[in-house]
Amino acid sequence: MNDLLAGLERAVGPEERRLWAVRCAHALGLEGIAVSLRQGAELVWFSDDISARLEDAQFTLGQGPGLTMDFDDTACQATDLDTDAGDRWPQFAEEARSLGVRAVFVWPVRSGGAQLGVLTGYRRTPGPLTCRQATDGLLVADALAVRLLDWRPETDVSVDGPGTAGAVDLHRAEVHQATGVLSCQLGVPLEEALVRLRAQAYASGLPLHDTARAILRTLPP
Repeated sequence: MNDLLAGLERAVGPEERRLWAVRCAHALGLEGIAVSLRQGAELVWFSDDISARLEDAQFTLGQGPGLTMDFDDTACQATDLDTDAGDRWPQFAEEARSLGVRAVFVWPVRSGGAQLGVLTGYRRTPGPLTCRQATDGLLVADALAVRLLDWRPETDVSVDGPGTAGAVDLHRAEVHQATGVLSCQLGVPLEEALVRLRAQAYASGLPLHDTARAILRTLPP
C-alpha cells in the first residue's frame, strides 16, 4: 500500500490518475472508487464510469451513503444493497442495483478536523470490508486529501469537459450553470433551482448532465 500511495505523486496526467485510482480500488477489494466534495456537489476524481454514475445518482436523488454526515474513523459500509440500504436510501439503492452494484463503502476525505468530501467505493458482490481494507481506505482518503489541497488549476494538466476519469476538474460545471439559469428564469434561490433541476432529471429518467445541457441549449447564442 505504501508504494501505491507514493505513486500518487507520479500520477500527473488524467490517464495516469485514472490508472492509479483503478489500482487503489483493486487493492481495497473494490471495482471502482470516486471522490466528491461538498456533500456530493462536485465530483473530482473517479476510476470508472460506474463510480461516476453512482456519485451522480447520489447528487441527483439527494440520498446515499456518501451524503451521511456522521463519519468517524471508520468506513460507512452498505454491505448489501438488497437488504441493508432499502430503508435508509431506497431510491439510491434501486439505482445502484440497476448498475450492478451490490455494496458501497464510504470514507471521509479530511484535513485535520475539516471534512473536504468523501471517498466512495463499490463492489458487485455483497459483503463487508476486511479490517485491513477498511484501514487502507482511510490511508487512500488521506493521500487524496493532500493531493486535492495541493492541486492548482494553473499547474495541473488541462482537461476539456466533464466525465474524464481520474481528473480533478469541474465535472458538474454544466449542472451549476443550468442551476443559475433556472434561478434567474424562475426567480428562486439557487438552492431551490438545484432541487427543481434534480427533480426534472429524476422525473425524465435522464442523467443530470443531459438535463442541464438541455436547459443550456435553450439559451440564445
